[in-house]
Amino acid sequence: MCCPRSRSRPSEPVVLSRVRCRDAGHLRPRSRPDRARIHPPARSSQTPPGDPLELLYAGFIVFILSLLALDLGVFHRTAHVVRVKEALGWSAVWISIGLLFTLFIYFGYEHHWFGLGMGVDAMTIAPATSDGGAIYNDGGSAAIKYLTGFVVEKSLAVDNIFVIAMIFSFLGVPAMYQHRVLFWGIVGALILRGLMIGIGAVLITKFSWIIYVFGGFLIVTGIKMLLAPAGPASNLDNNILVRVTRRLFSVTERFHGERFTVRAGSSASHAPATPGAPVEVDRVVDRAKRGALLVTPLFLALILVEFTDVIFAVDSIPAIFAITTDPFLVFTSNVFAILGLRSLYFALADMIDRFRYLKVSLSVVLMVIGVKMMTHTYLKAWLGEHFNFYMLGVIVVIIGAGVIASLVSTRSAGGMKPPTAPEVAEPVA
Repeated sequence: MCCPRSRSRPSEPVVLSRVRCRDAGHLRPRSRPDRARIHPPARSSQTPPGDPLELLYAGFIVFILSLLALDLGVFHRTAHVVRVKEALGWSAVWISIGLLFTLFIYFGYEHHWFGLGMGVDAMTIAPATSDGGAIYNDGGSAAIKYLTGFVVEKSLAVDNIFVIAMIFSFLGVPAMYQHRVLFWGIVGALILRGLMIGIGAVLITKFSWIIYVFGGFLIVTGIKMLLAPAGPASNLDNNILVRVTRRLFSVTERFHGERFTVRAGSSASHAPATPGAPVEVDRVVDRAKRGALLVTPLFLALILVEFTDVIFAVDSIPAIFAITTDPFLVFTSNVFAILGLRSLYFALADMIDRFRYLKVSLSVVLMVIGVKMMTHTYLKAWLGEHFNFYMLGVIVVIIGAGVIASLVSTRSAGGMKPPTAPEVAEPVA
């Protein structure tokens, strides 16, 4: 069969192949190869219903919620004091799950499961490409970026433990209820961070220059963290969030079991603070109208923990965007880093003073990431295609140096000073 000869003038230039049709003497037209097809096409921001990537997000969220339900509903159904051995075991479990997820990241991006790796990553640069230098993530680069983000977020979460310990100590949260506060704090943190990541991804997509704003912000934050004096914690009574909460809600004078709220006049409003403890008078409950909804100090602790995570997320979210702008990598690395925060708290709460140089190393990490974010084009051209692997190594070395220096300094000083807050030390006694 002869190749058809087109009568109309083609709208785009064509290249004439040297392969001739067997039954005709004219040349067969062949389209010029499209350079953009060298990489997967960029995804549209308006994805249709049932989009594979949306299904992946939904499945991932269901998976995480299942893990949390299993944690609270099975393994921590009854309130109890979390010991060091148990906390270390759960920390190992959560870290292992986060690391094993790297396998899914690698194969998912390598084979484009659910459309992964189909979007441009502004933090991956190849000056030879026609789309301004941005290229796409394959399995190897996605895995390295995920691991880097996981390490950075997990390290920054350690700094969060300082503040959580201060909150529990100030409010006198019983050790057996601290896990409950942290559990629901994690759930709220996942929701808030998901919203912040979504907003950050949209801003970077629409305003590419905001990458440099994030980079400068991280540098300034790192410098402030480095220069901040280490002193005693301030009195939380003066905290504006505490004052606002107490103005909006009637906060009971004492704890009422593991409840966040109680109704005045109910049996729960006269429950002891902890099982077996004597029932103490609560003047707020006695003065309240019968049936009025009251919040306990446990609710106040939850509000403060949530607010603390938002403050730390302002630093950590730009830090992960300095590593990758792929929303799935940003979201998943954040989620797995946060999931182990509760166990990490109970494992480190009584030895947090040992890591006196950890804050220094974290401040250096933030500054390094900020510089990388502002100069990623030049650094990639200088260091080559293994740039992200080198970045992961630098971060691990900086954090490891801070931990080692802290332990050596503590040993030279003859050990650490025992914690003075019994409610913080008790869970890990």
